Amino acid sequence: MRFTDKTILITGASSGIGLAGAKRLIAEGARLIITGRTPSRLHAAAALLGERAIVIHDDVTDGKTLERLLPVVEKAGGLDGLWLNAGYVTGAPLEVCDQAMIENIFQVNVFAPMLQMGALSPHLREGAAVLVTSSTAVYEGMPQVSLYAATKAALLSAARCWTAELAPRKIRVNTLVPGPITSNLRSIIPEEVRDQFEENLAQSVLFKRVGDAEEAAAVALFLLSDEASYVTGSSYTVDGGLLLQ
Repeated sequence: MRFTDKTILITGASSGIGLAGAKRLIAEGARLIITGRTPSRLHAAAALLGERAIVIHDDVTDGKTLERLLPVVEKAGGLDGLWLNAGYVTGAPLEVCDQAMIENIFQVNVFAPMLQMGALSPHLREGAAVLVTSSTAVYEGMPQVSLYAATKAALLSAARCWTAELAPRKIRVNTLVPGPITSNLRSIIPEEVRDQFEENLAQSVLFKRVGDAEEAAAVALFLLSDEASYVTGSSYTVDGGLLLQ
């Protein structure tokens, strides 16, 4: 029960790693505020998590994320943890990466979490924990994912700066760097080719399998908990050895 009576906000927690972490946090006594932008998934998450979770429909592309989050956080009386997890992936050849595509992914993956961090920082209690979800895509150098990799690199770099800025308040900031993990991120891939894609992806990992969201969530909970009281400014890779290949 590492999170008894602690209030934690998770963005993008209606599926994948965020939802896996939310379930474990509830089981360990936390009170949650979670966000997502797909109503059906949010409804399912609300039913799963129960009354200890406040669920907010937050489509950050409309620029009103702070209007939705701040009143809820203020009413909750502050935060003991903030996990900036929301994001999405897109893949495209360089030749088709137009301005609209670039602006859209940066709006969701960079602008929104940076705005959220700035506005929510005053509501973080002394000794709170911040966790930012990045990606091994930052380091892989794979073709056709330059936009996604760039957004996740921006967040990773920002988190390192937040570490120094928030240290006087004893607030820890760390980064989770997932590799191939089962999630909705690859839902953009047509279903008829997704299984083969997953199999090919698994072969690039030392463990020869795609990771489970629960495995990444376990590391996230450690970083959000007081067990990581002397861990800040770190990036924890959960990739089954992908980056060693």
